[in-house]
Amino acid sequence: MTFHLESIVRPKIYNLTPYRCARDDFTEGILLDANENANGPIPFELRDTDLNRYPDPHQIEFKTLFAHYRNSKDNTANVPDLSHKNLCLGVGSDECIDALIRACCKPAVQKIMVLPPTYSMYSVCANINDVDVVNCPLIVEDNSFQMDVKRTLETLKKDDLIRLLFITSPGNPTGKIIAIKDIIYVLEHWKNGLVVVDEAYVDFSTYFNEETKKTEYFSVAKLVTKYPNLTVLQTLSKSFGLAGIRLGVTFASEELARILNAMKAPYNISSTTSNHAIKAVQPESLRLMEDNANEVNKEKYRVLEALTALPLVDDQYVGGLDANFVMIRINKGDNELAKNVYLSLATQSKVVIRFRGNELGCQGCLRITIGTPSENDQLIAKFSETLSTLSK
Repeated sequence: MTFHLESIVRPKIYNLTPYRCARDDFTEGILLDANENANGPIPFELRDTDLNRYPDPHQIEFKTLFAHYRNSKDNTANVPDLSHKNLCLGVGSDECIDALIRACCKPAVQKIMVLPPTYSMYSVCANINDVDVVNCPLIVEDNSFQMDVKRTLETLKKDDLIRLLFITSPGNPTGKIIAIKDIIYVLEHWKNGLVVVDEAYVDFSTYFNEETKKTEYFSVAKLVTKYPNLTVLQTLSKSFGLAGIRLGVTFASEELARILNAMKAPYNISSTTSNHAIKAVQPESLRLMEDNANEVNKEKYRVLEALTALPLVDDQYVGGLDANFVMIRINKGDNELAKNVYLSLATQSKVVIRFRGNELGCQGCLRITIGTPSENDQLIAKFSETLSTLSK
């Protein structure tokens, strides 16, 4: 079975000629070609910036640095390195998700598939684009929250209209890495669409490679150079702490990346976002990011140990510990009590967590982001106090 991207992407998008903007031709000199305001930005305190000029439409510097970093964390044999040609940038991962759906799914005809419980934005973007959503649940009965590979492939092969399979790894709200061997198995046995692996939290999921003596990540980003039917999403919102700049990254084959870059708005990444992003992938910043992720992981275990020791909190956490959050279950799945804890914490104690009890396999569950040590101390104290009060 051979994968042909031309049969997956909508014909007019596959053959799309990208908009050619002024900065594609010249970037230096007296620039009178793009109808910018040569007098400088308003207000005047911004006059020492270049915000009156359009940003770099291609972001080659950031793409090259980020690709190099991901290559450095993956020593998989016989897999070519990533280059800037494998990347497309979006205004957050949500724009990347929307672009993939628009590229591959004919409205009111073709479909996407998701593996609940999962990130709801896949379905939101699908609905906006008039694309149906097929659900194939993760295995939830044993708390593994892994992909049911047999059922997933059966569903995909039964429905020729499915063009995208979204796999969240680490999962949200599950915090669980999907086994890489299972992702590869699906890639090798389904060629009728794209497998999209959303790795928003991947920097919090690490392992020590005994061969290389390095800490590495459970990322499949580099595999896009081997599997043309694989696309990987990442973001600077989580481990880099840059949610406010709204930068998402799509890793794809050079062919698909070319198409996605042709689709995007000419200057979709602002100068401010670009400047912060380039600083974030310098060697010292990357070291700080990794150190911070390690600190979050340490706090994660401390918070989990304290909360699961409380009365009416199940001693087994739900899902995995591969993200910057934990999920706990209240009183063996008591949704009413869990929701009351969530509401009381937010309104009375000003400690805001997320109620996830309405999602598959998550009855009575609360998802808790790991904060600073001080914030976590307050969370633990207020959680204990709130639970005690509500259970009387």
